Amino acid sequence: MRKDRQKALRLRLGGKSYTQIRDMFGVPKSTLSGWFSELELSKEAKEKILKRSRAKSLEGLLKRNINQTKLALERRDKIRGEAKNEFRSINKRDLFIAGVSLYWAEGYKRPVVRDGRERTHHVVSLTNSDPHIIKIFIRFLKDICLIPQERLAANLRIFKHQNPETLLNFWSEVTKIPRGRFDKIYIGISKSSLSKKPYNSLPHGTIQIRVGDTKLFHKIMGWIDGMKKFS
Repeated sequence: MRKDRQKALRLRLGGKSYTQIRDMFGVPKSTLSGWFSELELSKEAKEKILKRSRAKSLEGLLKRNINQTKLALERRDKIRGEAKNEFRSINKRDLFIAGVSLYWAEGYKRPVVRDGRERTHHVVSLTNSDPHIIKIFIRFLKDICLIPQERLAANLRIFKHQNPETLLNFWSEVTKIPRGRFDKIYIGISKSSLSKKPYNSLPHGTIQIRVGDTKLFHKIMGWIDGMKKFS
């Protein structure tokens, strides 16, 4: 019997894998299969081989997952980058549709009712936590609705652990609305916001942008009704 075969048999009985033995002696797996065909492994050896096989499978699975995640992130970045470049500019028609859509989704649309009667004075207002949405809405008010900057007012809702002064400065910079035109800061996010997002995903709280203009309120409602015709 070949000496390397004897050594291979001992290694196999000790729980070594085909791959390990092949790499040590340079013997093809097909040859090893013939050598080990009648070999009876101990329970301990079988457990070693099974444990190593599972570890190898797990290692391969983790490696595949890492590679798949990397490829998915690369595809994501490529798709988003290409889509972002499609927005090279925004014209007034684009801004009009964006603003009406934003108000339809996020704006205050329900008329104010007091003592069972609808009030005749209405406020145009939109509340959100995303600075970019707020900027687009303000641009819509100024460029499409022709509302002067000085007519815009705001108020904040924040969590107890957040710093009112820091957030007031932040939103004043985002909106270009002076601090003096911010009303009372409310502590505690509304139930509707909490149902959508946990508190730690609202790092700037929420802001309400509003302008008292009944005519504009009804006009925006009419624009929304116009969009509904295409649904």
